[in-house]
Amino acid sequence: MRSATMLEVASAALLLLGGFFYFAGTVGLLRFPDVYTRLHALAKVDNLGLGCVLAGLALQADSLTVAIKLLLIWPLALAASAGVGYAIARRAEALGIRPWRKEDQ
Repeated sequence: MRSATMLEVASAALLLLGGFFYFAGTVGLLRFPDVYTRLHALAKVDNLGLGCVLAGLALQADSLTVAIKLLLIWPLALAASAGVGYAIARRAEALGIRPWRKEDQ
């Protein structure tokens, strides 16, 4: 009984931590000045948030197979995020969008 409670607490902590990282990524998306810094915020924070959420859900999974399937989503999302981030940054550069600099204010 005690181990189930510890498992639920760990799962809830990971889910809350993941939610915090998603919130931080959203704030970065809204607050940062250009496409490059926004991409950086989303790529880093959202991937970490997804990892925490998936780990929290895997702790609540009914079977090991379901937990492994949940955890296999994370590397796929990491690879997709890297590819999409690269494509967006590459397109922004091709369109002539310059990175923000402090003296540009």
